[in-house]
Amino acid sequence: MDRVEIGVVAKAHGIRGELRVALHNLESRALDQVESIYVGERAYALSAVRPVAGGALVRLAEVDDRNAAEALRGQPISIDRENLDLDDGEFLLSDLVGLRVELEDGTAWGQVVRVEVGVQSRMVVQGGGIERQLPIVDEFLVEVDLEAGRIVVDPPAGLPEEPARGGS
Repeated sequence: MDRVEIGVVAKAHGIRGELRVALHNLESRALDQVESIYVGERAYALSAVRPVAGGALVRLAEVDDRNAAEALRGQPISIDRENLDLDDGEFLLSDLVGLRVELEDGTAWGQVVRVEVGVQSRMVVQGGGIERQLPIVDEFLVEVDLEAGRIVVDPPAGLPEEPARGGS
């Protein structure tokens, strides 16, 4: 089953085993849609979730003291992808990896080799021995067609290019 990482255990909170989770997407409500999560590779039943600035406070059924919570610090939090409630046209950034990229006139521009998530998430596109980093914003993404396996882009003029790392 495919899993989607949605955050990381930032630290233990309080003495009763609550976890402070730093979410990758602060607007995500994925934790409200599931009954269990994965911390690292282990599945845990969720007892409670409440939003806080920068993430969520999470209580797991099997974690009942600060020491047990502290042992999970730094572990990724993921959920089963099938539990995500995506609207039509919505996609995950990880869905972009492997898609071919074309300019609006149909010219091949490369393939998405990875997505770098941050304050300004970027697609790393390699093609013709060149690597480009294109910010993932509506202004530059004309169309994302997951079924066709392609993205149509309108990149800004003067986008930096570097020799591709590791091929393509």
